[in-house]
Amino acid sequence: MKISGQQIFDILEEAATFSLPGPGVTRVLGSPQHKALLPKLKQWMQQAGLETRLDAAGNLIGRYPIEGLSKKTLILGSHQDTVVQGGKYDGMLGIVVPLVALAELNAQKAVLPCNVELIAFSDEEGVRFPSTLTGSSPLAGKFDMRNLQLKDKDGVTLEQALLDIGGNPEQIPALARNPEDMAGYLEVHIEQGPVLENEDLPVGIVSAITGIERHSVIVHGEAGHAGTIPMNMRKDALVGAARIVSTVDQTCKMTDSLVGVVGSLSVSPNAVNVVPALVNLTIELRSPDSKLRARSREQIFATIQEHAKELNLGLEHQMTYAQDGVECSPKIQKGLARAFSSFGISPRYLFSGAGHDGLAMSYLTDVGMLFVRCKKGVSHHPDEAITMDDAETAARIVKEFLLSCNADG
Repeated sequence: MKISGQQIFDILEEAATFSLPGPGVTRVLGSPQHKALLPKLKQWMQQAGLETRLDAAGNLIGRYPIEGLSKKTLILGSHQDTVVQGGKYDGMLGIVVPLVALAELNAQKAVLPCNVELIAFSDEEGVRFPSTLTGSSPLAGKFDMRNLQLKDKDGVTLEQALLDIGGNPEQIPALARNPEDMAGYLEVHIEQGPVLENEDLPVGIVSAITGIERHSVIVHGEAGHAGTIPMNMRKDALVGAARIVSTVDQTCKMTDSLVGVVGSLSVSPNAVNVVPALVNLTIELRSPDSKLRARSREQIFATIQEHAKELNLGLEHQMTYAQDGVECSPKIQKGLARAFSSFGISPRYLFSGAGHDGLAMSYLTDVGMLFVRCKKGVSHHPDEAITMDDAETAARIVKEFLLSCNADG
């Protein structure tokens, strides 16, 4: 293998065939499609000259065969799984781009500043089971062994799914790495947003991975006849919910590095001629800055409480999920910037509004990400698209980064 956009696309196209029938790519943890992909991934890694093994969590690991000048190990990687009817590049691009870069380095017998492993993580999306980062969290010692008993819609456990692809769930605790042995973690990923395309840039450097929090909110009103209750006497729960939607939207629009959405609404009794009595809704907020997200949350809920009082409505609220953001390593960002400069590309720094394996890996080591331009920012969709030229540029930047990175800082 040599670095070429065509070679990267050929591998990605073949990988996309390991999918359920239908639009896009559907390959979830432990599925027959996942199991069938692993031997092909192993073959590609071995063709690139990597020494391969499957670990207890179903991660396929390829180790660069030439010992580096440092005993520390840099991990490159991303995930094998997809969302339902997803695209060809989310996850797999972060495996194939470094694979091709390492293949060329191996052909040149390059001695790298640190040892290098390419890891194809078994699961990041958490589609089949209600848990995410199943592949990467064990390396950081953050896997909850109770998750092995989680079940999919057919009653199959996560433990069984890992066994189905050759994993050894009982040995997962032994996968935890020693932070002192690590040089860092770098992931290549499509941007999942329109910034790079809008600025006509092939690649960008991720400054931070977003933190996420989710809330469940219940608005209590009072049902009544829509034709007989005067407007000023109504307790309309949906009017209160509308105020919440507007509050979240306006707060996020006025706050840099903050995005949010009211993504789900359920109205009761949901009848054309009845004042709504109850609305269940969700709020999701995302920001790489945990303090900013907390301040914004307080502001949003203070405003919501004021609206509820004004409208004579009751309000229940519970935070259902929280994950702090992760600052990407300045050292890795500088290394990527040097690689950009060698190809005449001005570094563009941007934060990731989506979660990645780096969230788990940050508990183990410094993390960094390289974004690749994605058409119209479309992701988690069959229309996900990149260009051969951008893929090749990313691979050449990874190669340059590996040649010049300093494992010891």
